[in-house]
Amino acid sequence: MTEAMPTATRNTRQRAEVLALLREVEGFHSAQQLHQMLVDRKARVGLTTVYRTLQMLVDSGEIDSTRLPGGEYLYRRCSQSRHHHHLVCRECGRAVEVAGPAVERWADQVASQHGFTDVGHTLEIFGTCGKCAA
Repeated sequence: MTEAMPTATRNTRQRAEVLALLREVEGFHSAQQLHQMLVDRKARVGLTTVYRTLQMLVDSGEIDSTRLPGGEYLYRRCSQSRHHHHLVCRECGRAVEVAGPAVERWADQVASQHGFTDVGHTLEIFGTCGKCAA
């Protein structure tokens, strides 16, 4: 982690290209998909640099990531800076940002019942959007 940040920070052109792309695309995309989009734009960015840049952007809170049930990570730039959850299409990656106050209360309650403190959580809901289902 600490070694990747200086490399990603030095690559300001690549970081800017990745961020610019994430501002334009909808939904979640894998690092490989984002890299291919950059290649299609004639950007000179390697796949390793894309991975490092995405991790740096996740760590800094500039973008969001989610992990598919199979283990693959997907990335997107969110419009909300506060804690929220996503409803994600398994087919196209379309995402809807949703707030979940009931989830927050439930997580706190379950943690408290079991003596846990300083609790965090992630919740992503996966399905197939109406467009892909049609």
